[in-house]
Amino acid sequence: EKRAVTQIGKDGYPDSIYINAAKIFQGLRTEKSSGKILLRYGDTSESPMVAFKDEQSRRVSYELAFKTLKYQDLLEEMLVDSKVYPSYSIVSEHFFEAFLFSVLIYETKLAAALARCRIKHDALSIEYFVPETISKQEQRTSALPIYFWINTFKISLEDVIRYLEMKGFTKVESVSDFDHYTYAVDQHCQDVLVFPSSLKEELLNLDLFADCKLLLQ
Repeated sequence: EKRAVTQIGKDGYPDSIYINAAKIFQGLRTEKSSGKILLRYGDTSESPMVAFKDEQSRRVSYELAFKTLKYQDLLEEMLVDSKVYPSYSIVSEHFFEAFLFSVLIYETKLAAALARCRIKHDALSIEYFVPETISKQEQRTSALPIYFWINTFKISLEDVIRYLEMKGFTKVESVSDFDHYTYAVDQHCQDVLVFPSSLKEELLNLDLFADCKLLLQ
């Protein structure tokens, strides 16, 4: 049975995606010293229960949560500056979803708050606000190829290769030969394919991934 891929629509993802992302954020957010606290979060002593309807929902939820974690300092400063949360207090599990759901309502205020933050910090882009450790990790990660397992219970290597060729991919001998729409078969494991990292989003939107015929390593 074919599985539907969770897609973003004009109104964003389904509510469950944002709620799960909020719970993930709650468990991973950065704790700050008392002198740097802008928003006071609720009790997070208990790990929130997260339930995903499928693997795609899990991936999207984690991606949203981690993107929010990258800009936690900036987002908190914007929320305070824009007076979206005038009490400066917020329950942690609602931080992420509240911010996303209030973007449309408070779009002008938040945009103005972002502009003031950039001027205050003399930041040419919001990448300025990404912590240096995370920025370095992303730079290293972006240079690494990505690996997909072939689910041989559902499809053969030959069928995957034919599918990729239909989509305009070219097989090369090794990662050193990568040139955008290319891939290689792992030298040590014949049911693993290697792709340039720049193709990750496109690959995750293929039917092969939605049908669990290709599994991201």
